[in-house]
Amino acid sequence: MSEEPDPTLGDVATNLALRSAVRNAAVLNLGYFGVEFAVALAIGSVALFADSVDFLEDAAINLLILAGLGFSAARRAKLGMLLAAIILVPGLATLWTAWQNFSDGRVPDAMSLSITGFGAFMVNLACARMLAPFRTTGGSLTRAAFLSARNDVAANVAIVVAGLLTAATASRWPDLIVGLGIAALNAGAALEVYNAARDEHVSAKS
Repeated sequence: MSEEPDPTLGDVATNLALRSAVRNAAVLNLGYFGVEFAVALAIGSVALFADSVDFLEDAAINLLILAGLGFSAARRAKLGMLLAAIILVPGLATLWTAWQNFSDGRVPDAMSLSITGFGAFMVNLACARMLAPFRTTGGSLTRAAFLSARNDVAANVAIVVAGLLTAATASRWPDLIVGLGIAALNAGAALEVYNAARDEHVSAKS
């Protein structure tokens, strides 16, 4: 017997609104990934590199959510566990980039760092606002999307501050510290999503 979609997803109108919000968030994340990744490569910024990969991760999460909204609670829980692993990817990439930049001592351009970080802040704020009404709808899937957008807003404020500190000190440390902080945020979000998915899986089996 095939599993029925979970009724906790709500009525048709709510489901359509959720799909629209997730789809728009995916487009915004994918678009700004290209912008931020290009700037990160150009100026050698660990923080922007970490955040650009995070945008790509967020786009992937939202696309997976679109694919999984019609799943049963048990299948959504399994997909939520996969998303938890995906959230860790930017953190691992950041550690490698941080090591490379620490070794060569490159200092990123402060103005480009702050301006690009502010643009990322605006994109993530828009995504967080779109997803906030649905953060408890669909279990671990939409929780993953909201947590990522929420955490990214805080990370982007830190990037702007890192740019200001870089301008004041001509040091690579603000960029490195913020980049590693973004990796830590992603690790925390991955744990939250995994725990939510695990609980959902247990509930679905009982």
